[in-house]
Amino acid sequence: MKTIKGPAVFLAQFVDNKAPFNSLDGLCNWAAGLGYKGIQIPTPETFLIDLDKAGSVDESEGQDYCDELKEKVGSYGLEITELSTHLQGQLVAVHPAYDVMFDNFAPDKYKNNPKARTAWAVDQVKKAAVASRRLGLKAHATFSGSLLWHTAHPWPQRPPGLVEMGFEELAKRWKPILDTFDENDVDVCYEIHPGEDLHDGDTFERFLKATDNHKRVNILYDPSHFVLQQLDYIAYIDHYHEFIKAFHVKDSEFNPTGKKGAFGGFNDWRDRAGRYRSLGDGQVDFKTIFSKLTQYGCDVWAVMEWECCIKSPEQGAREGAPFIQSHIIEATEKAFDDFAGADTDDEKLKKILGLS
Repeated sequence: MKTIKGPAVFLAQFVDNKAPFNSLDGLCNWAAGLGYKGIQIPTPETFLIDLDKAGSVDESEGQDYCDELKEKVGSYGLEITELSTHLQGQLVAVHPAYDVMFDNFAPDKYKNNPKARTAWAVDQVKKAAVASRRLGLKAHATFSGSLLWHTAHPWPQRPPGLVEMGFEELAKRWKPILDTFDENDVDVCYEIHPGEDLHDGDTFERFLKATDNHKRVNILYDPSHFVLQQLDYIAYIDHYHEFIKAFHVKDSEFNPTGKKGAFGGFNDWRDRAGRYRSLGDGQVDFKTIFSKLTQYGCDVWAVMEWECCIKSPEQGAREGAPFIQSHIIEATEKAFDDFAGADTDDEKLKKILGLS
């Protein structure tokens, strides 16, 4: 068993144009002051990390940059838990129906040009692999992107072979990226998330198979997304614990009515049946989750991801660190009944069994 590391915080939802949220120093000082021990860094924000520098083909230049970045974060008593390419990973695979909306995630020069946008995204994620290695990280957080999501609840029905072809294409796009991560000894942790082609256990298995069981295909476990899908997020750990290499601690709730359920009725978040909440305000059983992850020896950071339609991010962040800390289990190194044990030999064992 392993003791889960933490608490840590994903910075993505806190970045702002106002201090202290508009600089790496400001965010580090803020996070450390709240009791966090680690930060997960979103890579689209160049003032947090410049992937072109961190993942530079010039090994010396890139390593120097990463060493300076790691030293800066460490000066606040923090560690970098993982880098995140959620937005770039999303752009690795975009169905044309979503081109206009997902263009918002790309630099201006790649908008209205899906092929160029995809090439940029692939390059960014590969650079994140190199940067992760230079920072001494072993796991990376991302999204898979989606070619099939619009067919999740289809009408008309999906034609035979569509799903297989979709996952073959998704795997084809990701295999070169996965190989780059393998060269850098870093695991790719896909956040299993509605809207992505990897959104539950079955779809994760489809993708794993399509990549020929690539050893760098792993999971970022976030139970909040499973509550909204009404999927058993505890049993999910039993099935996939060996693949869980990253962990988002995020809460959610599902309260269906006679008017709305899992699809939400196109309502804003606060009016949906399923909605994300600050830690402790939702329905997720974190005590059992932390027990399961510890029992299975999942070597992960507990990273708070704040998304709540009611509570302010400032309050959510203040409450997040002590909430996570209170759930971290110090893994025992001995059995509680060791005191009752005794040295034995074969003859004694035979006597206990009545064989002599």
